[in-house]
Amino acid sequence: MKLIETAIPGPTIIEPKVFGDDRGFFLESWNARAFRDAGLDLDFVQDNHSRSAKGVLRGLHYQKPNPQGKLVRVTAGRVWDVAVDIRRSSPFFGQSVGVELSAANKRMFWVPPGFAHGFVSLEDGTEFLYKCTATYDPSAEHSLLWNDPALAIDWHLDGMEPLLAAKDKVGLKLSEIDAFE
Repeated sequence: MKLIETAIPGPTIIEPKVFGDDRGFFLESWNARAFRDAGLDLDFVQDNHSRSAKGVLRGLHYQKPNPQGKLVRVTAGRVWDVAVDIRRSSPFFGQSVGVELSAANKRMFWVPPGFAHGFVSLEDGTEFLYKCTATYDPSAEHSLLWNDPALAIDWHLDGMEPLLAAKDKVGLKLSEIDAFE
């Protein structure tokens, strides 16, 4: 696999080795030893799977306490995936990185603890899978406002109004959140 560093240390784009022929393809989406050998020593405890229509925006979510690291990928359709650094001690606090993940490019994205995470579905029927380093805890879940002007995230919506969950419509601005130290 190939690891691609982003503009912010931590979040990492992962391009797995894909073996394909006229029958289709094969790839390893997770191999603890291979990831550890590549410098990502991760322990996952939960897998999640969502399906979204075009324009569905999920996020920006994080857990505190019990922060989650997430290894995300798309198996049908495509998304614009975003990680926002919410560690106050980081020189990158409030900055974001984004990557297109799709069934076609087969890329994965590692979002470490200390980052808010979200994505927007760019196609109908998009299937999004992710592994988490901590279990979901509704009492620790927080939403950072997806369109906070301080974040200046380009969601690649091309004028489309996103479809949001109620909790994402009322996320807090960066200046209001209980950030990580």
